[in-house]
Amino acid sequence: MSNAPVSGKPVPTRGKLPLHWKMAIGFGLGLLLGLVVHATGGGDAEWVKAVTTYVTTPFSKIFLNLIFMLIVPLLFSALVVGIAEMGDIRALGRIGWKTLAYTVVLSSIAVIIGLVLVNVLKPGAGVDPVLAQSLLTDNAERAKEIVASVDKQPRGMDMLLSIVPSNVIGAAADNGAILALMFFAVMFGVGLVLTDSENTRILKRGIEGIFEISMTLIGLVIRLAPYAVACFMFNLAAIFGFDLLVRLGAYVGVVVLALAVHMFVVYSLALKTVGKSPLAFFRATQEASVMAFSTASSNATLPTALRVAEEKLHLPNRVSRFVLTVGATANQNGTALFEGVTVLFLAQFFGVELGIWQQVMVMLVCILGGIGTAGVPSGSLPVVALICAMVGVDPVGIGMILGVNHFLDMCRTTLNVTGDLTLATLVAHGEPDAVEQRAAVANTRA
Repeated sequence: MSNAPVSGKPVPTRGKLPLHWKMAIGFGLGLLLGLVVHATGGGDAEWVKAVTTYVTTPFSKIFLNLIFMLIVPLLFSALVVGIAEMGDIRALGRIGWKTLAYTVVLSSIAVIIGLVLVNVLKPGAGVDPVLAQSLLTDNAERAKEIVASVDKQPRGMDMLLSIVPSNVIGAAADNGAILALMFFAVMFGVGLVLTDSENTRILKRGIEGIFEISMTLIGLVIRLAPYAVACFMFNLAAIFGFDLLVRLGAYVGVVVLALAVHMFVVYSLALKTVGKSPLAFFRATQEASVMAFSTASSNATLPTALRVAEEKLHLPNRVSRFVLTVGATANQNGTALFEGVTVLFLAQFFGVELGIWQQVMVMLVCILGGIGTAGVPSGSLPVVALICAMVGVDPVGIGMILGVNHFLDMCRTTLNVTGDLTLATLVAHGEPDAVEQRAAVANTRA
């Protein structure tokens, strides 16, 4: 998932623990202390109340407020930049439109698979609803405000009409109307692509600057994540006990299953539609997949993916360079799937019933969020927190996700990179230079 920028010079990390290890330590300490409190029945002890009232809950709320503070500039700039990076779609012609169409279709299928599996397997169900409700009502004022807004969310035709905002500023100020803001960002990005002038080029650089600043600030906020995870997990484990571990394991299993289904079933079917052997494809792309899994970074894997596309898949450079470069940011099937599964899992865990139209809204935001997820570790965290708030789920549950995020990050990055290579193969099909290149390869082998 992570598209962390890779600089030309290695950053010295001697003597410093990687962020995901710090998160794991915070996760473990918070979970252990919370389980001890739960097992000993000390939840009502004065010192526990003091800790949750004056330490863990306030710190958790500050962390979430920092995330929400950056959501509007981050998502707006990320979506505009993501659309603009596709270049002039009119000039690109067939390749540009095919890339855009396949990206939307594959991302939609990924999110649908995730939502179906969560609804069928229900990894978050089974927690005592009384305990879940107590966390929702006692944890923080934010939770009360979020839950109170559930019935205000538009449904059916009203939901479709609300996607087009009459007031962009009002949409930016309302978490529940964030889909309208994202729609405006997409329209703005398309307008930026279609309007090629000196002024728009300056504006594009300015928005790219906002995006870079937003990512820098998110990177600073994420440094607080290990401490926030410890606070989240202490509060959750003290209330839910070992049920928390069972549900968390089920959640990880569903995410991995959904990623596997999309990678080995959907991509195989897509490749067969253009006459490609899925087995040969996966064998040819295994080097890029291993690199993606080990680095958990689409950008770090990009050089390997480009070489695999040229040497193993024999795709035209004109196609592979464009599709893989754009896909590293915009074609994040694994990230979109992960976000959808996570939101529905947390809804089940906290006993929040989501109707079909709310799940459709989740799907749409996940597809758009996959285009512009920030290129920093845990870059999908703001999108997950945003969607949770939008549909009435307490964002405090993201503490559980951060604890297992790095492993899932490795898995979904593998799907993202494989999806980019699949996308490049689909787009290259039928292109004149692709036909010539395949013929040249066949002649060489003969």
